[in-house]
Amino acid sequence: MISNQILQNTIDGLHQISKIEFAVMDSEGGVLATTISDAKQYKEAAVSFAMSEAESQVVPGCQFFKVYDEQQLEFVVLAIGADEEDTQMVGKIATFQIQELMVAYKERFDRDNFIKNLLLDNLLLVDIYNRAKKLHIDVEARRVVMIVETGSKKDGDEIDRIRSVFSGKTRDFVTAVDENNIIVVKELAENETLADVHKIASVIVDTFKDRSNEIRISYGTVVKEIKEVSRSYKEAGLALDVGKIFIEERNIIAYSELGIGRLIYQLPIPLCRMFIKEIFDGKSLEDFDEETLVTINKFFENSLNVSETSRQLYIHRNTLVYRLDKLEKTTGLDLRVFEDAITFKIALMVVKYMKYMENQEF
Repeated sequence: MISNQILQNTIDGLHQISKIEFAVMDSEGGVLATTISDAKQYKEAAVSFAMSEAESQVVPGCQFFKVYDEQQLEFVVLAIGADEEDTQMVGKIATFQIQELMVAYKERFDRDNFIKNLLLDNLLLVDIYNRAKKLHIDVEARRVVMIVETGSKKDGDEIDRIRSVFSGKTRDFVTAVDENNIIVVKELAENETLADVHKIASVIVDTFKDRSNEIRISYGTVVKEIKEVSRSYKEAGLALDVGKIFIEERNIIAYSELGIGRLIYQLPIPLCRMFIKEIFDGKSLEDFDEETLVTINKFFENSLNVSETSRQLYIHRNTLVYRLDKLEKTTGLDLRVFEDAITFKIALMVVKYMKYMENQEF
């Protein structure tokens, strides 16, 4: 449904051009938008006109017009001007403009509704292609789905901010399937890649400079048929969740960059507990002191390079070797051995995943 703000903007523009006063009312005389200081005084006349069979009506000092939505009376337009002929002509223009806006917004609503159902897999395959054809949506265009999580702070203009990034690009869809996330279905040209999608995500983040630390954007892989859009949406959703656990320092996450975190996220918690018990022999990460944990993380950051790790930690090489030997005695894993290092790295990620899932339960 067309908003009152859009109606107000429309009659404000017409008023500035024609100097004629306008009011838009519902069928019960309620004022939705107006340039008249006291439009409520015309309520009774508007209701009387709405109940009549006339399409337009001239009463002393003003003229009324009707706006329909599929044979159903939607609005009553009131126009007041010094010259009766000019008022009638501009009043008809206003009525036509509002009528066309209703058609445009209804079409956008239908397209948004189609995209939402497409993302949620609520459509049969034959319905996807039939409705896409009816709505003039290309079924073979390259597309990617982006999810924008705008954080807990809500201003109410989040979807408008994101739409401003894609203004004029009628082949892109910006919608919402829940109160926390805004979905972008972006159509890509043949020469555009995921690197271009990342740049677009950066532009979206910039539109929320006032709270950029709360914004997280994820995106799936590029699909070539409209029936596969829901797959890209699911990938983006998985990327958003996995990114919060394993790549929390980044606010833009691609499904293609999740690596082993994607596999760990799909493990059942009982299996994770069993794995950790085997690796740490009943111990937990809380049993390791801060110094040991810092050493382990830095060692992994430097690709198991002893010299570089000791340099960045400002400790002697032998001190680092001593710490690694001590860790080996505790866990049975020598981080200088690639296979043991991989096992320990996976164990750290599994513990991180378990903690995240436990926090989600509360």
